[in-house]
Amino acid sequence: MSIIAGVGDNKNIVKAAQNVDFPVKLVDSEEEFIKSLMESRAQAYVRGSLSASKLMNQLKNEYKELYRASFIEINQKQFLLAPVGIDEGDHLLQKLQIIRLGAQFLNKIGLKPKIAILSGGRAQDAGRSQKIDKSISEGKLLSRITRDKYSVQHHYILIEEAIAEDANFILAPDGISGNLIFRSLVLTGCAKSHGAITLGINRIFLDTSRSLDMEGYIRALKFAKYLADLKIYKD
Repeated sequence: MSIIAGVGDNKNIVKAAQNVDFPVKLVDSEEEFIKSLMESRAQAYVRGSLSASKLMNQLKNEYKELYRASFIEINQKQFLLAPVGIDEGDHLLQKLQIIRLGAQFLNKIGLKPKIAILSGGRAQDAGRSQKIDKSISEGKLLSRITRDKYSVQHHYILIEEAIAEDANFILAPDGISGNLIFRSLVLTGCAKSHGAITLGINRIFLDTSRSLDMEGYIRALKFAKYLADLKIYKD
């Protein structure tokens, strides 16, 4: 079993690698990390604190549609949050792809998808602005066209309701708001991140924030090992 992790400015990933009971190989350049990933030299990959933009730009030369979904734990509840890449989920077709790929991932780890779609206001907020109206309408449309395949509910802006009702896949209105939700819950709140699985690639590649402490990176490394042991992507 092998895991490769990247080392950038945040050296907490080095401490994390030294505090898990399985081997982790550390690399210190985006080029080496990507080359190893493309050649499948390891069973799982953790970004660590390498540059996300450099890694994603190189990966998108091979995989045109990549999305990141953070696996979050709060108050003993676990769920995927997507999209969390700030340039992801801007359009309806991208959101549909995120739902499809995220649901596939949950099925692979033995969870039946229960999807909560978020939008920019409550139902009664329609009419307050064109932006809010567009977001609410898109949330309604997404839930309508996906409910024949999945358990889906449009929770409007009520993320607290979605979490309370045990949704295991929360779809943010777009990547910017998803990233803000992640930072609010994990970096300033009481939630724990286990890393963001990269959807759309047949490799285990966990994205991680450059702002994590050692414990955050340990959780990501352990989650990567868990996924590798499950063999969710078989050659």
